[in-house]
Amino acid sequence: MKRALDLVVLSDVHLGTYGCHAVELLNYLKSIRPKVLVINGDFIDMWQFRKSYFPIEHTRILQYVLRMASKGVIVYYITGNHDEALRKYADFSSGNLHLRDKLSLQIGGKSYLIFHGDIFDVAIQFSPWLAKLGGVSYDYLIVLNRWINNVRQRFGLERVSMAHQVKHQFKNAIKYIRDFEEIAIEYAHKQHYDGVICGHIHRPQLRGTVCDGEEVQYLNSGDWVENLTALEFQLGSWSLYTYNPADFAVNQPTLNSLDEDLSDPQPLREMLQL
Repeated sequence: MKRALDLVVLSDVHLGTYGCHAVELLNYLKSIRPKVLVINGDFIDMWQFRKSYFPIEHTRILQYVLRMASKGVIVYYITGNHDEALRKYADFSSGNLHLRDKLSLQIGGKSYLIFHGDIFDVAIQFSPWLAKLGGVSYDYLIVLNRWINNVRQRFGLERVSMAHQVKHQFKNAIKYIRDFEEIAIEYAHKQHYDGVICGHIHRPQLRGTVCDGEEVQYLNSGDWVENLTALEFQLGSWSLYTYNPADFAVNQPTLNSLDEDLSDPQPLREMLQL
């Protein structure tokens, strides 16, 4: 049974890289029935795209998202830094599929500004070549991490995330994450939004804060490389979804066929003012 949801936000899938958890993401997409799907940047990793590596599982993700759009799900693709080449086509729409650099939505009676968040990244703005080099190194670190975890599991040890620890320690040293969140909140507040939804930093978050006496929500959908998370809105409230392999252990969807029982979602007027 699919879970009916008003809106789902996911980001930083990084299709075309070794770190992408495409099988897990397809499992998740096949388990939900959203009215609106927002892909908040870095869906396809064009920085590290190579003809020699784009597995069938990654292709199936693209096929399934297009299938969702053809069956009535409104899909917004917001560009990020790893798929910045698409920004020249911003404001393109075809049926239920819309390409944007940023998005403004009324969700549950509140206004939200949705964008990837790389505009706040100094490294990308002033040293794009260094940022791309870091992205390549990060991808190989993910591969090494998987090999180490396979060995650890054989000895009954818990899995570890080297990439998460390295990023967490480094960015904490320069207060990167805290500054990113505070800047995003301040930016949205000055634009008179009730909340801001970002991706980019691979750190899932759902919290409220007070800015100049007014409450502002900060939400981050995380990623599908390390955390395997998404934001979900249903019954008037937000929740942070984290993928659990045990939920899909019994009945695994096949990658050889698309889910064909998608039906047109109910009208959005009650929940979203698009």
